[in-house]
Amino acid sequence: MTSAAPDAAVHPSATSESTDLTLLRNQVRDFLRAELGAGSFVPTSDSWMSGFDPGFSARLGQHGWLGMTMPKRYGGHERTPIERFVVTEELLAHGAPVAAHWIADRQMAPGILAHGTEAQKQRYIPGIASGELFFAIGMSEPDAGSDLAAVRTRALADTDGSWTISGTKVWTTGAHTAHAMVLLARTDGEPTDRQSGLSQFVVDLSHPDIEVRPLRSIDGAAHFNEVIFHDVRVGAEALLGQRGKGWAQVMSELAFERSGPERYLSTMPLLRAWADELRRSEATPSQRITLGTLTARAWALRQMSLSVAAELAAGRKPDTLAAMVKDIGSTFEGDLVEAVRASCDTEPRRSGGDPFARLLATSILHTPAFTLRGGTNEILRGIVARGMGLR
Repeated sequence: MTSAAPDAAVHPSATSESTDLTLLRNQVRDFLRAELGAGSFVPTSDSWMSGFDPGFSARLGQHGWLGMTMPKRYGGHERTPIERFVVTEELLAHGAPVAAHWIADRQMAPGILAHGTEAQKQRYIPGIASGELFFAIGMSEPDAGSDLAAVRTRALADTDGSWTISGTKVWTTGAHTAHAMVLLARTDGEPTDRQSGLSQFVVDLSHPDIEVRPLRSIDGAAHFNEVIFHDVRVGAEALLGQRGKGWAQVMSELAFERSGPERYLSTMPLLRAWADELRRSEATPSQRITLGTLTARAWALRQMSLSVAAELAAGRKPDTLAAMVKDIGSTFEGDLVEAVRASCDTEPRRSGGDPFARLLATSILHTPAFTLRGGTNEILRGIVARGMGLR
């Protein structure tokens, strides 16, 4: 068996990249090889959600691989979204532990830069760019499901300009390790007003009236949390952007959340490991076809995700394309796991001496979340339909 198919999916040919991008890609690969050689991490699927390693995040920050597109005056590096894409693609394909900084660097920093005050930018962006300040997202709620506009968390304005926040956020990734949260709350009107009257706030999670409760998933880990705001009093400076404009702000941020390479590369470490397994054995024709099919699908998704990065680089808002990438990409991630599971003779095991069996087990246990986080696929298909004028 040749190595061309899996390597093409994970490490695309440099012929389609500029010399600078190829150099950057090779620098990241060299760094990751050194980290693997030192035993600093073991490749795993879904590492951007479950691989929490503050030390690793700090080392990325020291190399200038966080805050890449952010202004230099806030500690960023003013590089392009395509350069950032190259770095994140390599990190994900290697299954590196990037969960600590992921949400802050991917989504919260662009939101603060777009809508925040100068004081908020000065306070939060440098720490994000250095890999030392971590964020959670406060969107989903117990009674809202995927209907984001049905949030009931309230932020009441006080006469002195401060706010009192009460309510519950749920399925909040990394809240137990994050320093701060950007949350969506109702400041005006009633839940029946839907998108109107919603606002965003930046809240430090060390606040004594915030309670974080772990939610254990099927693998026994607690990556998700329930976050309860017990009449949390915050200053006027906590409001992010304009009062009542929270819905539009969130929608602009979701393009960053839904379109990145993590929406189709979460299980790429499993495909790489399976390709290695096939190299050591005599692959059957059926296995070769499966490997080639998965590689082709990954390549197509990569081109779609790159298109979103190009749109963002041009200052446009590719909401519909981003939703499409997330829908198709998250479906592919689950299909990849099932295809590998059905095509190999390995029994998935969470413990034991076989790294491939452990990686397969981890991938299987994480699969149910792929099509839920970032908006269920059903919701995303509605966004795509509206964007295409079909609804």
